[in-house]
Amino acid sequence: MTKIIGLTGGIGSGKSSIAKHIESLGVPVYIADTEAKKILDTDSVIAQVVALFGNDILENGRIDRKKIAALVFQDSEKLKKYNGIIHPEVYLHFKNWVKQHENSPLVVKEAAILFESGSYKDCDEIILVTAPKEYRIQRVMKRDAVTRDAVEQRMVHQWDDEKKKALSDYVIENIDLEKAKQSAENIITLLRNQ
Repeated sequence: MTKIIGLTGGIGSGKSSIAKHIESLGVPVYIADTEAKKILDTDSVIAQVVALFGNDILENGRIDRKKIAALVFQDSEKLKKYNGIIHPEVYLHFKNWVKQHENSPLVVKEAAILFESGSYKDCDEIILVTAPKEYRIQRVMKRDAVTRDAVEQRMVHQWDDEKKKALSDYVIENIDLEKAKQSAENIITLLRNQ
């Protein structure tokens, strides 16, 4: 049976870089955020999100991600309702994806909010990618060309690393990317041999 490995980390931790590296090792990797963006472009989801937030969030008939982010990251109730539309769709999509990879001994689900969404419960093992908060803030400011405030606003909606560590099986500290990649390789080797 395919073992599902959760891969998570707070914004700016470098979990996407680790996910790409794991994929280069021949392990199928599901990027929840990428799939959620595709799902957000489906007509049924657009209709649900518009019913909740109104037509102002549309740009050329599609949901404007910046507008929706500005809306939901300032209001935890709105974020909860928005996630209530997106998370069940991603969950179903992931289940079908796992079926397509049932011949793989391992698959990885990379998700920023693996714990917050409750989807960690579907994983056999969990890898957490961490980095000091200041590193993470600087990385995201540079990557997304956003303010410190904007980054910290997103961080508020994510669990802190200490809370995540308590539920994780493996922790990769990503200060030096090459060392973090080596840690990921060691973990994957261990999981393949279990």
